[in-house]
Amino acid sequence: MSGKYNFGVVGYCPPSHFDEDEAKIMINKGFDQISTNHPDAEINIVSGLTNVGVLAIAYEEAQKRGWKTSGIACKKAEEYPLFPVDDKKIVGENWGDESQTFINSIDGILRVGGGPQSKQEVRLVREKGGEVIEFELALITEETREKISDL
Repeated sequence: MSGKYNFGVVGYCPPSHFDEDEAKIMINKGFDQISTNHPDAEINIVSGLTNVGVLAIAYEEAQKRGWKTSGIACKKAEEYPLFPVDDKKIVGENWGDESQTFINSIDGILRVGGGPQSKQEVRLVREKGGEVIEFELALITEETREKISDL
C-alpha cells in the first residue's frame, strides 16, 4: 500500500511505571513490522499528544525514522508536556473523549502495555479490520522500585 498510512500507538502513561528500555525495544519491533508491511507508504504515527510514557518513546522513534507524527487528545492532555507533533487535534474535555476520533483517524494500532482504554481502542481497531500489533509490558510496582533503588 502506498500513500499515507496512519498508525496509532497506545500504552502506559504516568503514573504507571514500566521498563522504558523494554518499551523502546517493543516499539521498534512494532515499527519495523509496520515498515515491512507498508514499504511504500508515508507513515504517520498517531498517539495521545503528550510527551510522557510510551507515547513519548513512540514519537521520538518515529522522528528518528523520518516519519510524520500526529496527536489526538482531550483538553486534559494540555496539563502534561506535549510532544511537538506535525499535526494535533484536541477533542473533548476528559480522558476518553478523543477515543472515537482517534480510532476513526488510524489504519492500524500498536499497543505497548496500557490499561483499559488502550485495550478498548485495540478492540475497536480490530473490529474495523485494522492492523493490530500488541506487546505486553509489565508494570513496575512501588515495591519493585524500592528493591531496585536499594541495589
